[in-house]
Amino acid sequence: MYAGLHHVALIVHDLEKARQFYEEILGFKVSDDRPAFDFDGQWYHIGSTELHLVVPREPRPMLKKDGHFAVRVTNMKQLLARLDEHNWQYESYPDSITGWHQVFITDPEGHRIEFNQERIGV
Repeated sequence: MYAGLHHVALIVHDLEKARQFYEEILGFKVSDDRPAFDFDGQWYHIGSTELHLVVPREPRPMLKKDGHFAVRVTNMKQLLARLDEHNWQYESYPDSITGWHQVFITDPEGHRIEFNQERIGV
């Protein structure tokens, strides 16, 4: 019945700062599939899933963000080197009980993101 996760949408208020983070720091690829909505935003391809950054039409207070979304990576060392290069803070759990190496960061708007890579032999 379900084919998979299509996209994750995040509300952002400073699109330029968010774009700099997702494009320059993380290296996400911009999607040209975004329709010509009457609100600002940016779409990204992450494998077969998309990330949609959405700027609300009217300013609104941010809600407390306790959740996160996760991105599976194929080269954790490369990701960590990229984060270190940009002096971006992260929490790293290479021996997580999940069997994955997990890394958690927070984007400029306060959204929590997990990156994980399966450990070989676990």
